[in-house]
This record gives sequence, structure tokens and C-alpha cells, in this order.
Amino acid sequence: MVEFPAPSQQALQLSAELSTVIRSEISAAGGSIPFSRYMELCLYTPGLGYYSAGQQKFGAGGDFVTAPEISPLFGRCLASACRAVLESLHGGDILEFGAGSGQLVIDVLGELERMACLPGRYLILERSAELRQRQQQALQRELPQLLQRVCWIDTLPEAGFRGVMLANEVLDAMAVERFQWDGKAAGLYHVRVEDETFQWRLQTAAHETRVAIEVLASKCQLPPAYISEFNAALPAWLQSVADPLQAGVMLLIDYGYPRHEYYHPQHSSGTLMCHYRQRAHDDPFLWPGLQDITAHVDFTALAEAALAADLEVSGYTTQAFFLLDCGLDDLLQQAGPTDSTHYMQLAQQAKTLILPGEMGERFKCIALTRGMTTALPGFRLQDFRNRL
Repeated sequence: MVEFPAPSQQALQLSAELSTVIRSEISAAGGSIPFSRYMELCLYTPGLGYYSAGQQKFGAGGDFVTAPEISPLFGRCLASACRAVLESLHGGDILEFGAGSGQLVIDVLGELERMACLPGRYLILERSAELRQRQQQALQRELPQLLQRVCWIDTLPEAGFRGVMLANEVLDAMAVERFQWDGKAAGLYHVRVEDETFQWRLQTAAHETRVAIEVLASKCQLPPAYISEFNAALPAWLQSVADPLQAGVMLLIDYGYPRHEYYHPQHSSGTLMCHYRQRAHDDPFLWPGLQDITAHVDFTALAEAALAADLEVSGYTTQAFFLLDCGLDDLLQQAGPTDSTHYMQLAQQAKTLILPGEMGERFKCIALTRGMTTALPGFRLQDFRNRL
């Protein structure tokens, strides 16, 4: 049984207001809504959703820690990959999706400045006004000389974008459908209200969704009573992101598996996970709006969507191999041996980023390209595209 720190009264009030919004939508829909819609409301309802309200989310004092908060080494390695692309294209921009605390833009831009290879612009597409403000404050504090190079945008850039698109732990926060396969038919999980609490309701899936699950069940030989998720919105999202890209690379880093591992019998309860104050659990109905709700990424589905969007899948590897190929060891060596304390701190951070028991193998990196002919740093040590 997971024990949770009690939320503040203000936080509980926000959660209660969001719950009222969700209950109203459930009532208007006739008694239930798909879990994907519930997840979308929990995370992104303006002013109330998890990523829209003001609670601290990232870092030791928040609900979870991402790689940029663990170590500046992560962003500095990413900068090496960005540099290779920008030099190959003779310039260009960087676009980051969902910049979180702002630490990644600080580390990437700071390293590119040291390399004398700054992008024309660093664009940030951020849905949360509250996070946008935090990012601006962090940049003003850490990189004031480069603040004018950073632009926050509300929509995707117009056609003709050249450069790098970055998404670190973005796909796992996209709303997913949850389903059950009984061996013959597919059921889709909805959310209903009973005794003022949110509960699961298994319903017959609509024809298109049912067919998609049946195809998946056949390909992966799913056993009866198998529960999992799929991201129905992924192909359309990737197509929209690919449309403006004239030349460059999308670097997507997240935790997940290729399809044959995602839908393995060992994962018969799915990958849905919630995070609250450094505690991971599987109850998405706990305090709506106060916790993150995530699902792992099916990288095979991502690769298929990329090909449909006229992109090339140019690399797929673990976070460990990606960072090592982007110069992690060299960056560590630069920190020592004159400053042994700093070196030891960075070495410990590097272990968290690359060890198999930490983030090294759970997180994967995939490169989707258009109009690129040069080899990308990050995928030369090991490229696992054959596993997709």
C-alpha cells in the first residue's frame, strides 16, 4: 500500500473543482467518457489540469524527476547532436515540445554557445501558461544573454522549418485509450461516476477502435484478459509535427518499448502509471489534477506513424548508448581530475542517466529525419532499428 503525503487545502480545492468539471462532462456524455478524455482533462484543463495549474512538478520537491533535472550532462550531450544537424544544414532553428522546468533549453543553449554553434532561434511550444512563465524566469536567471533568442509559440511553425525538433518525456503524457482483450473481442475502458467517485466502466469499443485492437491482438497474440493501452492520437500528432519540417531531425526521448515488448504477456496489466510526490502508483482517480498520469511509448507505432508522415526512421537506441555516443565520457573527463568533488557529482549523475537499472535502458531515443544525409551522433554505437 503506497502512502501519500497529504495535499494542501488549496490543492484539494483545485482537485475538487477539476472533478466537478469532469463529472459534468461525464453527465453530458450520458454517463461515461473514454479514459483518453478523462486523462486529457486531468492533465490539460486550463487552470486546473496537472500541467496547467501551479503545483511544483519537476525535481526532488515535485512529483518526478526528468533527465535534465538529474544532470546538465543530458542537455550538453543533446547539444552535440543538435550541433551536427545545424552544421549539416548550415544553420537552422531548434523547436522543443513541452519544455518542463526549462532546464533542457538552458543546458542545450549554454553548450551550443560554448561550441559557437547557436541556432537562429530556440522555439518552445508549451501548452501550460504556468510552465511557460517558469521557463522564462529560469532563462532570465541562468542565460539572460540568450533570452532574446528564445521564442514561445502557441502553434506549430509554418512550412519551411529547418533544424531540430526535441521532445523529452512528451509522448508519455499524451492521452491514451485503455482496452481489454478477452480472447475474442475488445472492450474499451470508460470512466463513470458512482457515489461521487470515478470508476472504470468496460464498454464495447466503436467499430474503428475495435478493429484496431483486434489487429493488435492478432499481431501480438494477446492472451485473454489482457489489459493495455494505445495512443490513437499519435499518427495525427506526428503528421502535424512533420508537416512544417523541410529538413532536419526529430529527436524523441521517452520510456517505452518496441511493440513486441510493449504487448508482451508480462505486461498484461498495461503500462499506465501515475506519479505523486516521488511515488509511483496505478490509480488515475486519486486527486485528479494533482498527479501526473502517463503510459509508456510504443516505439513501433511511432516508427510506423513516421513512415506514414514521409519521415525516415534514422536511428533507434537506448538513452545510455545515445548519451555515450554524444560524448558523455568526454564531458565527464573535462570535469576532472582538478575538481574531484565536482567530478564525483557528475559521475553519480551519469550513472543515473545510463545504468540499466536506472534510466539507461528504460528510456529510448528515436531519430526521425527529412532531407538529412549525414550520420547522426547518438546512434553510431548501437542502432536497434531492427527491433522495431
